[in-house]
Amino acid sequence: MIEFTRDPNHWLRRLSPREWIRAALSELARAEIAWQRGQVRAGAVGANRAAGMALNAVLIVEPADRWGRTYVEHLEALATDVSAPQAVRDACQRVLDSRARSGDVVALRTPRAHVLVIEAARDVIAHAWAIMKRHDASDDHDASDD
Repeated sequence: MIEFTRDPNHWLRRLSPREWIRAALSELARAEIAWQRGQVRAGAVGANRAAGMALNAVLIVEPADRWGRTYVEHLEALATDVSAPQAVRDACQRVLDSRARSGDVVALRTPRAHVLVIEAARDVIAHAWAIMKRHDASDDHDASDD
């Protein structure tokens, strides 16, 4: 068990692992609403943020400098981490691939495409939650979360 110490001035330790997971779920709900409203960019950014936020919970219990500081860096690192389950690596890549491309290329999307990205982000969040629970490092244990 890793002891968590909150530091409101630290980019990672301002929230506990459980709070990062909750923030990720809230962000994902906002991303899904954005996509339903046709706001593709906001939906994609929100899905990336949600998955990355959940991975912050992992960084608290299993520090990994190679994951960097940004949500996208976390996803890119996990997408290529051969020690992670293939399904999780694929989910990270699907979330990353949802980002808007710059330049003159127009991405054609089917109505169901955003659903697959939302599900992939949920898979990343579930992976992060499982790792967090394995370490039980949260500072606000709630039996209803078990």
